[in-house]
Amino acid sequence: MSDIKILAIESSCDETAAAVVEGGRKVLSNVIYSQIDLHTLYGGVVPEIASRKHIEKINPVIETALSEAGCTLSDIDAIAVTYGPGLVGPLLVGVAEAKAIAFATGLPLIGVHHIKGHICANYIEHEDLKPPFISLVVSGGHTHLVRVADYCTYEVIGRTRDDAAGEAFDKVARAIGLGYPGGPKIDEAAKKGNSEAIVFPKAKVEGSAYDFSFSGIKSAVLNYINHAEMKGETVDPCDLAASFQKAVVEVLTEHAVMAIRQFGLHEIALAGGVASNTALRASMTDACAREGVRFYCPSPIYCTDNAAMIGVAAYHEYEKGNFADFTLNAEPAVKIDQQS
Repeated sequence: MSDIKILAIESSCDETAAAVVEGGRKVLSNVIYSQIDLHTLYGGVVPEIASRKHIEKINPVIETALSEAGCTLSDIDAIAVTYGPGLVGPLLVGVAEAKAIAFATGLPLIGVHHIKGHICANYIEHEDLKPPFISLVVSGGHTHLVRVADYCTYEVIGRTRDDAAGEAFDKVARAIGLGYPGGPKIDEAAKKGNSEAIVFPKAKVEGSAYDFSFSGIKSAVLNYINHAEMKGETVDPCDLAASFQKAVVEVLTEHAVMAIRQFGLHEIALAGGVASNTALRASMTDACAREGVRFYCPSPIYCTDNAAMIGVAAYHEYEKGNFADFTLNAEPAVKIDQQS
């Protein structure tokens, strides 16, 4: 089945993406239309605007993906699409498109969980990575610690109880005037700041050692800014960004190392949009070196939302015969251990 070609579609948020993936690891094309510039005007993603832009761009993006792969639909073996989690409007655009193509061609339809896709992005560039391993998933909407038992079996051992790490990055960036998108802005500002300048709290969730909580540190940053303004003190945004980022990165790294130790595994894979954060990558690299475990992380292009990762995840569902029917629908809050 190494020559199986899957046309994959991703539209869970503000990227319209399509890709052709062969054999579960070889990316023949990976086309992404980003709406970042459009949503920057509003300081964040506006779902209705995102949905309209997906409708406008999805056919050209798919056509480009097929063209760049040197394929037509007659060369494709299955159609894959992200069905959740994400924003319901954008998800519906992708799901409707995939169902229409599958119906018209008679090709199998595969619904892919967005977070599984992020984890599977690691397989693209790391041929030696195979389950079981631990994955730390850090994105704008999710923060998960996942034990990947095999290619289609995932166990969430820890998750955020409130804000996702990426969400906290966005909110803090907005509060200190860095703008949107917050993750890259914080990362760049932190490089110019002193991470020891301010000590922010690192929350622990009582009774759930692997769970995360980032609302407290977000509130601590806002309180710090407010107190400084009341006293007429100047806040250095770079120092604040560096100190905030350090606290978040340390929590993420500590939890990942704890999971590796407890489960006795020897590989850990980073995934999600925040996986491109340079401080997190460096921290995880150092921690894994100390623990004597192998560390994997996708290139930045595969950290952001993309369709190649959806095609990789879909390949393993294809091997298992896990196909969807035409009742497949957008599920904006679907859990990773739920099957489409």
